[in-house]
Amino acid sequence: MIAKYQKVAVIGAGTMGNGIAHVFAQSGYDVNLIDVSQPALDKALVTIGKNMDRQVKKELMTEEAKNAALGRIHAFTVLKEGVADRDIVVEAATENVELKFKIFREMDAHSPEHAILATNTSSISITHLAAQTQRSGKVIGMHFMNPVPVMKLVEIITGYDTTEEIKNDTVALSADLGKIPVAVNDYPGFVANRILMPMINEAIYTLFEGVAGAEEIDNVMKLGMGHPMGPLRLADFIGLDVCLAILNVLHEGFGNPKYAPCPLLKKMVAAGHLGDKTGRGFYTYSK
Repeated sequence: MIAKYQKVAVIGAGTMGNGIAHVFAQSGYDVNLIDVSQPALDKALVTIGKNMDRQVKKELMTEEAKNAALGRIHAFTVLKEGVADRDIVVEAATENVELKFKIFREMDAHSPEHAILATNTSSISITHLAAQTQRSGKVIGMHFMNPVPVMKLVEIITGYDTTEEIKNDTVALSADLGKIPVAVNDYPGFVANRILMPMINEAIYTLFEGVAGAEEIDNVMKLGMGHPMGPLRLADFIGLDVCLAILNVLHEGFGNPKYAPCPLLKKMVAAGHLGDKTGRGFYTYSK
């Protein structure tokens, strides 16, 4: 554990937020998990417990370590209270620009002056988020991959004003979580989604144009390209609404028609078929 960042807050108790809280608590950090919804917090704590149980069964952690880690996570429904004494605050809310702007203004207003303000955004400009604060040099991106307890990569994204000290501290902090940090610059989609989302979008176009079915497209990419998961199955796993939001950021940010989201993706999101989380996307899922 890095002593100067012992106290962490994570804003958002969804899939990414509870995963981030999990890895910080597992690594010895005191974590305040914040969400406006108490049921979301309750669900997140159950999920973290179940995921840690799996680690115990696989002998990746002991029962004592699990109980200690769970004891380091504290739930809050009021952001002001949850960030008041924290050394680093990680925002992991829905991928919505205006919502993130609002949260960053609140994070800045209520966090200690020394605190790093980080975001798990998968595509939104770190520089634009930093501009909502009075501490733009201490704002940085920490883009974890899903599922957070398993995936090793963390994209570290520096905004225009992010200081070298904050960048280095965030890289060290990510490594202390057992992750492999990769530093990148602040452009739409960063590296991971700038490359991944056009591939997913092209797979959707391939389905849309009737070249092949969803299973056939995914099998070609798995068996021919060595991908562990086909692009359409991966899109369902990520969430089709999230894929659409990222493609819109890329399209708007670069002004290049190659990033324009496929009409089929837009229609599916409008219909509420978002993938795993709704039970229907390119595939059908049962609870």
